[in-house]
Amino acid sequence: MIAIIDYGVGNLFSLCSSLERIGADAVVTSHPDVIEQAEKLILPGVGAFADAAKKLQASGLDVLVKEQASQGKEIMGICLGMQLLFEKSYEFGEHIGLGLLKGSVIPMEGTIPAELKIPHIGWNALKFTKESKLLRYIKEGDCVYFVHSFYVDPSAGSVIATAEYGKDVTAAVQQGNVMGCQFHPEKSGEVGLSILRAFCESEETV
Repeated sequence: MIAIIDYGVGNLFSLCSSLERIGADAVVTSHPDVIEQAEKLILPGVGAFADAAKKLQASGLDVLVKEQASQGKEIMGICLGMQLLFEKSYEFGEHIGLGLLKGSVIPMEGTIPAELKIPHIGWNALKFTKESKLLRYIKEGDCVYFVHSFYVDPSAGSVIATAEYGKDVTAAVQQGNVMGCQFHPEKSGEVGLSILRAFCESEETV
């Protein structure tokens, strides 16, 4: 069973629908017992980093997620959920993340060419930088759908794929059992479904 962690940040309908399409057994939950019993975790997120981090902390789910990750359970962050996996964000101030991955979230403004629109909204091709289970069913150059104004510093050691938006911006990450996508796989058609399928599979079935 896949637990989609519900901490009050966004509509999870599209993600649930995508997981249903690939035959995954998924549940949206904020209940600690369900999260502990799950085989894998998905941390979604939309909105502001500081607000999302506060909601995770207020619910105590930040501690639980870190405990589960430290025990080796696979966790996948999506969009803001991926950013929360890192040490800190410089989104309108400096805010502390979960620290499961080393690196920081930085603004696009001032780091990409001024003529490009922010937020970055649209389809962009993936460029692979490392092997990863998330990428096993897709090919370099496949396109996915982004909506964001901040991104993980591409110097982070966990980066497995980038996309070009005036410069290389981090698209996906993995370090052991902790992984994530800056883009929305649930809004990225068959490519996105293939990424979700790769995450949901157990290594024994591959």
